[in-house]
Amino acid sequence: MSNLLFVIFAVELVAHIINALGAARINNLLWILINYLPISTSKAAAQQRTLQAEYLRARRDLNATSSQDEFAKWAKLRRQHDKLLEQLDAAKKGLEASKSKFDNSLTVVRLLLTKGPQYFLPFWYGKEAMFWLPYGWFPYYAEWIISFPSAPMGSVSAPSWQLACSGFITLVSELIVFVGGVVFRGAETDETKGKPQSAGSKMAVPAAQTTTEGDKEKKEL
Repeated sequence: MSNLLFVIFAVELVAHIINALGAARINNLLWILINYLPISTSKAAAQQRTLQAEYLRARRDLNATSSQDEFAKWAKLRRQHDKLLEQLDAAKKGLEASKSKFDNSLTVVRLLLTKGPQYFLPFWYGKEAMFWLPYGWFPYYAEWIISFPSAPMGSVSAPSWQLACSGFITLVSELIVFVGGVVFRGAETDETKGKPQSAGSKMAVPAAQTTTEGDKEKKEL
């Protein structure tokens, strides 16, 4: 059962990473990476980048041309600008349709790799013992809960092991985030302390002190 223990832990870890990063962010990253491969969508993305560069160049030239002084040149640039804009819109719509199909396919794969095993493994191996607890270390009710729903008494069931893995991964991730936040805030504090004080801030204190001393002298007089 050692392999099954590792598989359940790996499934929970992958599911937690996906939830932490966000499915949409992972989809966008994979979409960017897959467009560097020699496939049809990568060619379409390259064509879109080319059209976008040509469109920006045409718009820049159009804005730099006067419609009154150079009407013929301006009209030619205008037609070129409108044509590139139509082509760019069509290319964007095609890529958006391809990305939508890619996102749907990736969602199905993600569900099969995470949600499917998360429900299937505890159900299929619910009657088998993942490992046995030391004899006499736990009371009867604790052994019954740990072996729930139908594993042998005194053993750890697959659902209990899955719950333990999920809790451990969540605890470790929260600890990492907390330690990272403390270290980051400490680094920001050190940088703030290390910055030299400006001359204006240094002169502000003596000026305030001078004003206060002057007020005191007026009161004494």
